[in-house]
Amino acid sequence: MSSKDYLLPLYFIPKKSKFVINEKKFLIFLLVGTLITSIIIFINLPSTNSLSKQDLSHLFLPKFNNSYKINRNRPIQHEIVKEVDPGNDVPKYIAEPDQDRKDKNFLRREKIKNMTLHAWNSYKKYAWGKNELKPLSRTYHQTGIFGSGSELGATIVDSLDTLHIMGFHDEVKLGTEWIKQNFNININSQISAFEVNIRFIGGFLAIYALTEDKFYLDKAVEVADALMPVFNTPTGIPYALVNPISKAVHNYNWAAGSCSILSELGTFSLEFQYLSDLTGNKIYQEKIDKIYDHLRKNKNSNGLYYNYINPNNGRYCGSQASIGGLADSFYEYLLKLWLYKNKSDKELLEMYLDSIDALKSHVYLKSSGNLGYFGEYSGNFVNKKMGHLACFAGGLFGLTAIKVDELNEEKRNMYKEMAIDITNTCHESYIRSATHLGPEAFGFEPNREAMALDKYYILRPEVIESYFYLWRITKDEKYRDWAWDAVEALEKYCKTENGYSGIKDVNSPNPQKDDVQQSFFIAETLKYLYLIFSEDDLIPFDKFVFNTEAHPFRIQLS
Repeated sequence: MSSKDYLLPLYFIPKKSKFVINEKKFLIFLLVGTLITSIIIFINLPSTNSLSKQDLSHLFLPKFNNSYKINRNRPIQHEIVKEVDPGNDVPKYIAEPDQDRKDKNFLRREKIKNMTLHAWNSYKKYAWGKNELKPLSRTYHQTGIFGSGSELGATIVDSLDTLHIMGFHDEVKLGTEWIKQNFNININSQISAFEVNIRFIGGFLAIYALTEDKFYLDKAVEVADALMPVFNTPTGIPYALVNPISKAVHNYNWAAGSCSILSELGTFSLEFQYLSDLTGNKIYQEKIDKIYDHLRKNKNSNGLYYNYINPNNGRYCGSQASIGGLADSFYEYLLKLWLYKNKSDKELLEMYLDSIDALKSHVYLKSSGNLGYFGEYSGNFVNKKMGHLACFAGGLFGLTAIKVDELNEEKRNMYKEMAIDITNTCHESYIRSATHLGPEAFGFEPNREAMALDKYYILRPEVIESYFYLWRITKDEKYRDWAWDAVEALEKYCKTENGYSGIKDVNSPNPQKDDVQQSFFIAETLKYLYLIFSEDDLIPFDKFVFNTEAHPFRIQLS
């Protein structure tokens, strides 16, 4: 074959260069190039025999930075074709786990860990030892629930188990050292027994459950003993507030008839039972047994437990009922205490199932747009309003469906569908706002369903909590997608140079911040987000149960 010169296409030739190639070498070059191109096309083919013109065009788009623009009607890497509708070349897809999906979840966990460090380091820099951070003011936030002027390190205690789960062991050591040197619950100021129980006792018990370091258990006992005066009532129904030094107890002035609140009096049981089991001291268990005994004997004919109870005579104060604020964790702890006891307390399970049946009958509604939600009951009238706090119920009913073996198939499916419906409704309250963050409360008026009534968002976790439970229960990828949408919204609207802040109006495209980084942001919101993108064997349901502040306790196995 005679020697000839061939010119290569312009994009192969450097400027100002004269380039020639031997015919034989050129043919080898073309063959190798063709083979590589064929392999690339084969790898990119969708797993279906029929390709649309649009699909084929994607195969020949030039790639940049290992990516190319994909039409959403084409499966992404973690999806496979399920079916093609007749007369329509747009396939339906289902999720399929693969290495790319695992890599994505790893990157998302790393992102959430970075968010956690940003929140934690900002607290360390500007509010260390105080209770919470004001990220815009670069100082500490003081709230009355932890006592006036107190330095209890609420964010430290509330964050320890999250930091441990994420592998930040040096930060756990740093927080623990502060507790050893500075923590003292015995302050001369009234504190919320409920908040101190779920955040401090719950926080200490959780880090003890994860490390078995008795120091944390001793601290939980110390805090519990400081709260004991609230139980000194004729009925055993506890007061809300206590001064650890003077032992004086009170209820909130704003509570109906200055009565005790259902969610608060019903949310000692998990922590106090765990304390009794770990220490052998039955005094904690006796306090919660007395509360439940009283509630069983004073059950309403309609099956509802009302939001306020007089601690002196045990009578209900009014006839308000809900599964949201003022009531929420009372119902949560009926189920979770039963789970913690390894499903051994049949009387407790009966109390729980009766109570949620009553809620379903009297408080659960469907909107005209078919959104399921829990309203607010008052004297046979149900207000068409749902609070962000009530959004935990998606997870609660999902847990009920998979854990209560006594349910027949019809009821099991009913509770699972309720869990899915409630979680979907709460998701709608997020995506129908300008920020994709959920309001404190939302209503269901015609043409304004799941729209904000109380427009502020204070970094609350309840919607993400239900995403977490529904992801583990259903393995429907949409719950991870919804969680990631929340991550992006938190980053866009709540992140500041020095931590994270709530916002005052979820419907504003440029919302004003409230300048508070709540301790539960690290304890709950970021923990649930991290667990959503983790494997199920990290804090598995068969070994742990979460308290209402997302602190994991080990289930009693014997």
